[in-house]
Amino acid sequence: MCGIALIISGVRVDLSHILLDATDYCYSPHSQQSETTLFSVDDIKAALRKRGPDSLGSKSISLHVHDGRSIRSSVDEEPTILYNSNVDIDLNNGLVGNFLFVGATLQLRGVHPITQPLVDKSGNILVYNGEVFGGIEISNDSNDAEVLIESLSKCCNCLSRQHDAACSSGKYSVPEFLSKIKGPWALIYWQESSKTIWFGRDALGRRSLLVHRPNIKDSRLMLSSVSPPYALHADFGSENGPGEPSFWEELPCGVYSLSMNASKMDGNWGCEVKRHDWLDPLLQELIKWDRSLVEPTPLSDVHKTCSNEQEQRAKLHQEVLSALKESVRRRTIFSGVHQGNSPVAVLFSGGLDSMILAALLDQCLDPKYEIDLLNVSFDGQLAPDRISARAGVNELRKIAPLRRWNLVEIDAELSKLTLETPHVMSLINPSNTYMDLNIGIALWLAAGGDGWVSEEIGTDSNNHSECQRIKYKSESRILLVGSGADEQCAGYGRHKTKYKKSSWAGLNEEMKLDMQRIWKRNLGRDDRCIADNGKEARFPFLDEDVIRLLLDIPLWEIADLRQPSGVGDKKILREVARMLHLQEAAVLPKRAIQACIRLSLSYQIYTFWL
Repeated sequence: MCGIALIISGVRVDLSHILLDATDYCYSPHSQQSETTLFSVDDIKAALRKRGPDSLGSKSISLHVHDGRSIRSSVDEEPTILYNSNVDIDLNNGLVGNFLFVGATLQLRGVHPITQPLVDKSGNILVYNGEVFGGIEISNDSNDAEVLIESLSKCCNCLSRQHDAACSSGKYSVPEFLSKIKGPWALIYWQESSKTIWFGRDALGRRSLLVHRPNIKDSRLMLSSVSPPYALHADFGSENGPGEPSFWEELPCGVYSLSMNASKMDGNWGCEVKRHDWLDPLLQELIKWDRSLVEPTPLSDVHKTCSNEQEQRAKLHQEVLSALKESVRRRTIFSGVHQGNSPVAVLFSGGLDSMILAALLDQCLDPKYEIDLLNVSFDGQLAPDRISARAGVNELRKIAPLRRWNLVEIDAELSKLTLETPHVMSLINPSNTYMDLNIGIALWLAAGGDGWVSEEIGTDSNNHSECQRIKYKSESRILLVGSGADEQCAGYGRHKTKYKKSSWAGLNEEMKLDMQRIWKRNLGRDDRCIADNGKEARFPFLDEDVIRLLLDIPLWEIADLRQPSGVGDKKILREVARMLHLQEAAVLPKRAIQACIRLSLSYQIYTFWL
């Protein structure tokens, strides 16, 4: 997990191809009204550093006009112009603009420490936030970012759409190469040979990347993993009106380019951001999220009891279990950097999804390591999720008695919530609803891992174990999160409602909508809240191979909402739980905690755990 940013000054950029109504805000950096900034570069660095505590670096590129026709670039230390918006771009001396790259690193791979941005011998620059879990070969002791910049340096410098799929030079184009990556990522890359900025985030949006379009509030074009804290607007909790975009917006998933080639810029040194298609057919299928087998036929119900059908169903469940286990295995390989006693933790409610992840993690992680199970409660020991978490860890201890399981009980304090709420509001930005804040606070507290564990100190006269609570802070840098399970397996109450109203086709469309908007509604927000603690969220249910497999399975095998809650919802995962010998977890219904927590005199939020 890392924090990355790019700040562009002095270049007029057209964003109309990637953001709605962007032409209304096409703002000239040379206008008399543009001498404003909402926060400094140091503010951005401070926000990114919390995501990447191991190192922080920056590189700046100055762009100069040569002979009035071509653009030359030079890598500099940070120039004054990026700190002071009142300094005009000096067109008379050939200075067109500046790009500042910032990278903060939480290093989880590679045996040697690195500092971003990375700069190669050709002058290419990369800031990268993500993990490669397939598609590109990376050894266990290699660092993803170092492998990527080396591979990107071998890409062609073609920008036109006809060269995206097949370059005449025989090399990969940048979009073609990025389409090969399996795993979560966001990156910003300066390709020196073409004088082009490439940037984007993976097709599912599992890593945050925000964009600020230049406007009267701040004349810079900016990309950042997270928003720095700043004065919060009084309209929190309400939607922006027409023509009033948020200061930050979630960058839509995809690959984008911004060419500084003079032949592609207009007379005012303006340039246009272009969006490029994903060039991997399998990735395009995942984005479409089309399922061929949606509605059961009468015969499919009749055949349920046939021995052959039962064998096929058992094989299907085994395939899902194997795919999930491989997904967890990929996400728990590390190379000796900052391992500690518990290198991987699970955001843990004791519910179906987190129980499956914990059991699979036990199968993938060396037995010498402990596993932290992070559980948040806003109502002490009486909260339903605290009760289910304690029951869940007891079941895990039965199936894996040799593993040390640490149930980290994180008790939220009202006074702390009141003090920390403005900070979490900046993290969820541009999300701005009370539900977002509710979820954000729960994730932020869980990722902090600051709680209590119970230690057995003996037995009483009735031979019952006596325990005491000991203060404990989880140092796990990798957190497994169950995001994507409900969306893909019909786990939400609204799925039941949609099925009742519109049957199987309606349910399928609702699930498709959930998956196609998960990047904007969930994943960017969750990434920002968890990463603020110097932790990396990993989403095994959102592995590309897992998604593909679940789409190939008939919908009525994924979920059968004709059956009661706790049986038909997430039916496929309940079978996986039984195969893992999690009999109690397999029948747990989906819950939402409705404990009322007052954060201030002006509003309330309702806490629940996924």
